[in-house]
Amino acid sequence: SDMKVLFITIAMVFVGLTLFGQQNTAVGHWLSASGEGQIEIYNRADKLYGKISWLKQPKDEQGKPKTDLNNPDSKLRHKPLLGLEILKNFSIDGNGEWTGGTIYDPKSGKTYSCKLSLKKNDQLHIRGYVGISLLGKTEIWKRVK
Repeated sequence: SDMKVLFITIAMVFVGLTLFGQQNTAVGHWLSASGEGQIEIYNRADKLYGKISWLKQPKDEQGKPKTDLNNPDSKLRHKPLLGLEILKNFSIDGNGEWTGGTIYDPKSGKTYSCKLSLKKNDQLHIRGYVGISLLGKTEIWKRVK
């Protein structure tokens, strides 16, 4: 019947959109450009956030978990790097880019304006910048399968 055909068509479109939605997403696990860590990116309240989910060297010389030693706020320096939220508040724009967010660099203790863009499904371009994006540098993170 026509109803059945319509239903199947709608179902196929829905599956297609769902698959596309999963392809066209920064959600998942990413290996940083240096290979020193992995970042898990997730949705929260329609925004993207990301936290450090794995470190190649999670412990310091004393065998203690590494903490956020360079944080400008001395009250936060005891926080472990593992699990630290470093990407915050990204919104998708129409061009497959996530903008309006910030990235925190634990090495320097600095927070930068940032945009994320997906190149192919397994490369995430992270562009941090100070003020004007032209001055920024782009890092490429690889999707962890």
